[in-house]
Amino acid sequence: MRNFLILLLLLVLLGPLGIDLYLPTIPDIAKDLGSSESVIQSTIALFILVLGLGQLISGPLVDRYGRKPIAILGMVLYIIGAGVAIVATTPTVFIASRLLQGVAVCCTSVVAFSCVRDRMNGTEAARAFGFLNGTLNIVPALAPLLGGLLAEAWGWRAPFWFLALYALVILVLIAAFLPETRPANLPKAKVIPLKTYWRILGNHQFIIFALVNAGTMGMALTYVSLAPTVLMGDAQLTPLAFSIVFGVNGFWIMFASYIANYFIHKIGRPTCLLVGSSMMALGCLGLLLGFVVLPIEIQSHWLVYMLPVACACTGLAFMMGTATSYALEPFGNEAGTASALVGFVQMAGGATLGLCAISLPIAPKISLALVMLVGCLFGLLARKKSLSLVKSI
Repeated sequence: MRNFLILLLLLVLLGPLGIDLYLPTIPDIAKDLGSSESVIQSTIALFILVLGLGQLISGPLVDRYGRKPIAILGMVLYIIGAGVAIVATTPTVFIASRLLQGVAVCCTSVVAFSCVRDRMNGTEAARAFGFLNGTLNIVPALAPLLGGLLAEAWGWRAPFWFLALYALVILVLIAAFLPETRPANLPKAKVIPLKTYWRILGNHQFIIFALVNAGTMGMALTYVSLAPTVLMGDAQLTPLAFSIVFGVNGFWIMFASYIANYFIHKIGRPTCLLVGSSMMALGCLGLLLGFVVLPIEIQSHWLVYMLPVACACTGLAFMMGTATSYALEPFGNEAGTASALVGFVQMAGGATLGLCAISLPIAPKISLALVMLVGCLFGLLARKKSLSLVKSI
């Protein structure tokens, strides 16, 4: 089972690598393609948007044609998308490459989470989801630094060569070693089963726990979006210092996820949701107090931002795997479709929260605190629901 999870982890890494690896090269890409930085930056949001929307299609395809064929298709598209970025000479072609890779990740991410649901349930599934979500945080910890080093040595196209080669290696491994986990008795779903989507969205358990993931994703996206402004602008960190601080927090989330996975079977999933909500609330309170109470000259210190962020990210580690397992639990025969819908709610909901927070005419720290508060409230609502589920057993 451990090798199975590692294979799935390598598969889901395609998503965050596709987002984080080229972040340091955005100014060079814009300059070389004759575009503004804002246009190139928008490809991050477009990638996430396509990732969220596309899962509504890729989920039923995973249920209809199987996990392995769709995973292979996704990696082929990913390699093609990286190739298009490598040869891009205009902003339009580059944007097209990012959209194509977003479509590819729709396939690979749904496959990974569907495979977990096929093989596991309950606490075991929660630990597996937590392992995947937690280990993914090594990517924002290291990918920007790796991308910057590659670009410094060989230019901004080098990170996309890395993405193409990585996907090619994973393609070989998946083709050789990933078992087909689609249940043999699973009925073939329609390509876009709108009635099934409405039925799943109407499931009270599903929507409550899916919103937890939307809240945590919104917090993460808001933090990442505002971090350059707060840390390099207000705190005056150098790009290298920013990368180190950003990376340390990524490692912290990974460590917190392992701690959560260790304790989940000891304290139970409802308690994990309570711990996560409490840490999210502590992060919110820390940002607000730092902004209101501390002198202005201390407010700009990077720790005033990062310590509350670390608290909230600890909450994320305790909440995401737990919430995902609860959301998918009623849908054993529709794991692909339900996994796609979880991804859609998480990405679309998180992106909406993040965009709303970023657009607010208030201080960045206050915007982030508000999103943390929303995440806390979603977590508390989910804990109440989880206790009722325990009583009903």
